[in-house]
Amino acid sequence: MKHYDFPKNFWWGTAASGPQTEGRIKGDGKGENIWDCWYDLEPEKFFNQVGPEKTSQVYTKYREDVQLMKETGHNTFRTSIQWSRLFPKGKGEVNQQAVSFYRSYFAELLEQGIEPFVNLYHFDMPLELQQTGGWLSRDTVDAYVAYAKTCFELFGDLVKKWFTHNEPIVPVEGGYLYQFHYPNHINLKEAIQVGFHENLASAKAIEAYHKMGQKGEIGIILNLTPSYPRDETNPEDVKAARVADAFFNRSFLDPAVKGEFPSELVAIVKELAIMPEMWPDDLTIIKENTIDLLGINYYQPRRIKAKETPLDHQNGPMPEDYFDYYDMPNKKMNIYRGWEIYEKGIYDILTNTRENYGNIKCYISENGMGVEGEERFVNSEGVIEDDYRITFVTDHLKYVHQAIQEGTNCVGYHMWTCMDNWSWTNAYKNRYGLIAVDLNQDGKRTIKKSGHWFKTVAMKNGFEACTFLI
Repeated sequence: MKHYDFPKNFWWGTAASGPQTEGRIKGDGKGENIWDCWYDLEPEKFFNQVGPEKTSQVYTKYREDVQLMKETGHNTFRTSIQWSRLFPKGKGEVNQQAVSFYRSYFAELLEQGIEPFVNLYHFDMPLELQQTGGWLSRDTVDAYVAYAKTCFELFGDLVKKWFTHNEPIVPVEGGYLYQFHYPNHINLKEAIQVGFHENLASAKAIEAYHKMGQKGEIGIILNLTPSYPRDETNPEDVKAARVADAFFNRSFLDPAVKGEFPSELVAIVKELAIMPEMWPDDLTIIKENTIDLLGINYYQPRRIKAKETPLDHQNGPMPEDYFDYYDMPNKKMNIYRGWEIYEKGIYDILTNTRENYGNIKCYISENGMGVEGEERFVNSEGVIEDDYRITFVTDHLKYVHQAIQEGTNCVGYHMWTCMDNWSWTNAYKNRYGLIAVDLNQDGKRTIKKSGHWFKTVAMKNGFEACTFLI
């Protein structure tokens, strides 16, 4: 057995989002966002037809929830402000009930010794802005920056860790390539424009924050899914993996940290004649306003091989014109989510930040395991014995520890998520929480075995486990 000690003042906590946890009550003043709209239009696309109006009821239960965070060892916690709660129309008049709620929520966290980390955008475009183009529109960039400035002014005394976006590639993929987010388009040119506007909005918000001099840090949360070639000795496989990486990782990582877009992606976009519309000083703004802090979400690897299948002429061009996905045999799987479990991926990401991105200050902002039907594992005391989650996290933390030992500037680890929460069209199908939520008992909370274990890890600032070979 080995004791894995983590650096002093290491961040232990979890991550969540406003739209996935808060819910709505009559008269709360929240405006509609794209998820409210999509559920109204097509409720059958949501697992068991559970929509965003209820979620986990954090809006009314946050004080209880903060106590549970304390009981599970949190010293930090990330959530997001809902843009459509603060600005019901996306811009214009501020909802004062939202101001009261968020100030009370963040103050409660601080009072219990838990530092709030706050993200500004988690896939929840206000409906009125979506109706005028969403991230396709330059006006949305301006509205977002105004929203960000308002958040800094209203909550900057309570919040010193800000993030501009969570997984900004997901609205690109889901809304404009692969149809798992509203508005369900398939259009690479639109996808490129959306991605550019998200990058620009992030840089402009960072610029505004630094000008305000609030003495905090501002960053971005990226799902850095490493692209591994089928055969590392095959130049065509390696090239295909680099292109996939440029589309899905470096399209946001490079601008956020280096202030520039990856050359492989720029070359493809120029070749296809789908360059985004931009103003003369946009690239300068992106260049000069990079992040202070990088959040890294990691769940699964991406396996890539050289293109072998015919091009999709019906929907194309598409990123998959340049590579194919590789179904690696004998991989370890989370059968409930359909994702490969590859623990070393988290080490490879952290090593990459050290070797290729100036060893930027970073933390693991999401990592976790979603399981369906966890009620099967309830013991006689009513506690879910989720040993599989404890094993999953332990095995990933070993690699985080190894990266830190080698010099990576990683300062924390957040699990997804604190309590079981609503997850877009999957609703509550797969549970990720340290704390169970019973939808049949008004959202009753019960700490799982993993929650008690996590507290022990946080209190000891480490854990004992078998060693492993890197």
